[in-house]
Amino acid sequence: MARTGTGLSARYLAAHTPAGRDRYVDLLRVASLATVVLGHWTMAAVTADGSVGNLLAVVPALQVATWGLQVMPVFFFVGGFAHALSHRSRPGYAAFVRSRVRRLLRPTVVFAAVWAAAALAVHLLGGGGGLTGTALRLVAQPLWFVGVYLAMVALTPPLLRLHRRWGWGAFAALAGGAAAVDALRFAGGVPYVGFLNFALVWLAVHQLGFLRADGRLGAPAVPRALAAAGLAGAVALVAFGPYPLSMVGMPGEEVSNMAPPTLALLCHGVWLVGAVELLRGPGTRLAARARVWRAVVAANGIAMTAFLWHLTAMLGVYGAMLALGVPLPEPASGAWWAQLPVRVAVAVAVTGLLVGVFRAAERPAAGAAAPGPRSAAPAVLGVTLGLLGVLGLSTVGFGGLLEGRSAVLVAVPVTAPGALALVLAGWLLVELRRWTPARRQDPARARRGRAPDGEAPGGAAVRPAAGSGGGRRTPPRRSPAPCAATRGPAPDRRPG
Repeated sequence: MARTGTGLSARYLAAHTPAGRDRYVDLLRVASLATVVLGHWTMAAVTADGSVGNLLAVVPALQVATWGLQVMPVFFFVGGFAHALSHRSRPGYAAFVRSRVRRLLRPTVVFAAVWAAAALAVHLLGGGGGLTGTALRLVAQPLWFVGVYLAMVALTPPLLRLHRRWGWGAFAALAGGAAAVDALRFAGGVPYVGFLNFALVWLAVHQLGFLRADGRLGAPAVPRALAAAGLAGAVALVAFGPYPLSMVGMPGEEVSNMAPPTLALLCHGVWLVGAVELLRGPGTRLAARARVWRAVVAANGIAMTAFLWHLTAMLGVYGAMLALGVPLPEPASGAWWAQLPVRVAVAVAVTGLLVGVFRAAERPAAGAAAPGPRSAAPAVLGVTLGLLGVLGLSTVGFGGLLEGRSAVLVAVPVTAPGALALVLAGWLLVELRRWTPARRQDPARARRGRAPDGEAPGGAAVRPAAGSGGGRRTPPRRSPAPCAATRGPAPDRRPG
């Protein structure tokens, strides 16, 4: 029986899902992360000598597929929706940040510790060449996502205040800021200014989630306008501007739409948000099916762990093939495409094994309902240190742990030991409890399956679906949330 991050079965939690829950949001989160993982597995072009390339560089014509498969904007959009509703039940800064960040940093710390130990062992044994050295660098790259998400959590309270006052104007300000940054970068040649778009672009997409939470994307004309304007803007910028076709990073390219993000990537995100909102009706009906919903609940309970370890699984599969003498076909050849389903299937199985080993870090610990520090200072410092640490690790990787190897994060050199120390310090500050006494959890409530605080990144909040009478106040439900990774606050019953 599938278990989620709460320790309860997915079948049980799915059966006890509140009727008013917006299941489509949970489906979008699972689908977006699954698409990212499958994309990474597919794009890896590993050759017989152990070097790792990018399929999109081997077959440039495939780069247009990134316009449908680069779905990280959807994940951040869903995160904004969840954060807006979660903050209503936890208006205090420290309580909100701690509840959202704990189950993000815990599995990240475990992942970093395991790979740091592996890197140390490789160094002491005199290894580090070939695919092993590449793995020590590549496995840390997806951590940029964790850093961006930490920033979103930390900035949600002030951005929500701007949203309540300005609504669409707050989104327009962030989008305008992204456009101004690109103008300074490409037309003015201002160094380093482009890195501001790591905040402006992704926070603009995140801000669209706030608008969804308030019901401002509900009219069909709004998502149609978003999809049309976003797609037209992206096409025009790529056709007539300095922007590349690919919406993911490409090796050796002078300009990337991802690092740092560009206005073209923001337009891409806007059109995707419009597209998924236009599909809300059929998506909601799909998520309402019992088998689909059980799968969504189960996947959300392990999403963070699977995301962190999926590249480890992929590189492990290639490493085993090389060690066993299994021939690796030339990337993009007929034999390569024929072998792809087998490689992906084995990577899925290995990822499942890794999730089985490490998913406990994603499960809320006993006493997770404790409110944590009342002061915002430890929360701010913890998130800041964790953010800098994971971004540093995504840049430098785990190689050269004892050799002082460094990489440049924006304009600052970082080393793996320094980045690891920042991640650990940030996590310890987020876990800090001595500021207030722990609150004992009601055993009866626990037996009913109440999901404790500490949601996974982008955990969906309970929100009445369109047309469900969301403007009326009703007594709170006692049914448990589907899982800690997908649970949000009680529904806000005020009209959007």
